[in-house]
Amino acid sequence: MIPRKLILDVDTGTDDAVAIMLAALHPALDLVGVTVVNGNLPVETCTDNTLRVLDHVGRSDVPVFEGADRPLVRTDFPIPRGSGEQGARYHGETLPIPATRRRKERSTAVEFLVETYRAATEPITLVPVGTLTNIAAALAAEPRLASLVPEVVIMGGGHEIGNVTPAAEFNIWGDPEAAARVLGAGFPKVTLVLLDATHKALVSYSDCERLAALGTPAGMATSEIVRFRIDTHEKWQKMPIAGTAPVHDALCVAFLVDRGILATRRLNVVVETAGTYTLGRTVIDVHRRSGREPNADVAFDADARRFVDLLAETFARSGE
Repeated sequence: MIPRKLILDVDTGTDDAVAIMLAALHPALDLVGVTVVNGNLPVETCTDNTLRVLDHVGRSDVPVFEGADRPLVRTDFPIPRGSGEQGARYHGETLPIPATRRRKERSTAVEFLVETYRAATEPITLVPVGTLTNIAAALAAEPRLASLVPEVVIMGGGHEIGNVTPAAEFNIWGDPEAAARVLGAGFPKVTLVLLDATHKALVSYSDCERLAALGTPAGMATSEIVRFRIDTHEKWQKMPIAGTAPVHDALCVAFLVDRGILATRRLNVVVETAGTYTLGRTVIDVHRRSGREPNADVAFDADARRFVDLLAETFARSGE
């Protein structure tokens, strides 16, 4: 089987780190490059974390491109409402992974995205798991981009669940104008992985023990990272099952390997960019009231056991 090529767009924090390791190590995937955006933490920290993760699992060959350090429009993000206290609370700052001497690439994230898709002779899936600023900027730089990207899998949005406000999920809220532009761009295949789905694929303390017991760099790093996530969620944002936490971004990568991990519905999604109480909300037309054509396969549910098993099986092989 020919591995599926992909580009990850991240704001590395904790769940991004697990996504990077899965994308870098699964034999069915070919990680072409990683682009970085401001989000969970300032973009410079996210870039450093990304380089650390790739080096730690023996994938220093994967290039890393730094991108936007702020949203397209809003001026109150990342400080004080975004990456400051809240980002550190849920992601720490520097990940508990050894430092790297490797540097980011000279090209920017947008340059890499545009040049790579212009030159592509094989399909390359785009997987943005942070704010969508880099993708929106690439669309502005190359209006044909939507026709050049065969598939986009986005971690973002919520229907019943918000996490940064009662109405909104963090990635969409962090740059709602960018999200609106991306969802309205006309990409031929878009999957939107909601909090509703990631909160079904919860990882537990016992799962962390299983991952640590693998004894591989990826297994042990994931165990430590997810334990931190669970500890934090237990304190600030409890899950329905005690001693668990979502690992949002890695679920998007797992979906590329096992399409049965997510349950999706074909629906129209738009983003609220002006609401006083609903800024950043993904408005999902579940009852088809708007008359707008569906523009995304929206994931509401996920299979937690298949997800954790995939992580464990992949990270066990990485030590061979």
